[in-house]
Amino acid sequence: MKKIRILGVDPGYAIVGFGILDYDGVRFTPIEYGAVLTEAGTPFPERLKAIYTDMEFIFDKYAPDCMAIERLYFNTNQKTAIDVAQARGVTVLSAAQRNIPISEYTPLQVKSSVTGYGKAEKQQVMEMTRQLLGLAQIPKPDDAADALAIAICHGHSVRWG
Repeated sequence: MKKIRILGVDPGYAIVGFGILDYDGVRFTPIEYGAVLTEAGTPFPERLKAIYTDMEFIFDKYAPDCMAIERLYFNTNQKTAIDVAQARGVTVLSAAQRNIPISEYTPLQVKSSVTGYGKAEKQQVMEMTRQLLGLAQIPKPDDAADALAIAICHGHSVRWG
């Protein structure tokens, strides 16, 4: 069976979690995970540029077949939501420029896919992610663990034929 390389992304502007998995329809193999960080106090356009540059590096280095990203939902802070949307946009642009298919998943879909329960607590999702990937520790930062969970969700959603 063919393997696919999935890039999972947990969008943000201070921290962008990423996780790269190979998946063969049965088993996930973790390739890399971590976070793109930008410093508070840095002008926002510079933060966007740093995210874009780092995402370009990740795409070039790991050559994912597809990208899975968390779908944004609006909370009470619209300024934060708009800033996260802009940061998410530069990540999506990086994939789109390479014609890499992009799939979006809600937090409910990710929780259901990873734990079997859509209202699972964050700690349960992180622990199941660790177990599914055979890792000794829960990935840090939390944003990287979230990105890996998003990648797992995508793997479970792909039609294998």
